[in-house]
Amino acid sequence: MNIMCVSCCKENLSKDEIGVNKKLLGESVLEYYCINCLAEYLEVSVEDLEDKIEEFKEQGCTLFD
Repeated sequence: MNIMCVSCCKENLSKDEIGVNKKLLGESVLEYYCINCLAEYLEVSVEDLEDKIEEFKEQGCTLFD
């Protein structure tokens, strides 16, 4: 599935980028952000998002399988 960033038009978002969008914006989200644009949208750093992704994985979140 080719999912594109709604903000910068980056193509082929990664599984982690798609997962973090669903986790933080809701599983029914229809528009996705790349990690850089999502960080800007949420007013956090990319490193903060990467840390949360690892935390969600460690918790066993299936959005990142």
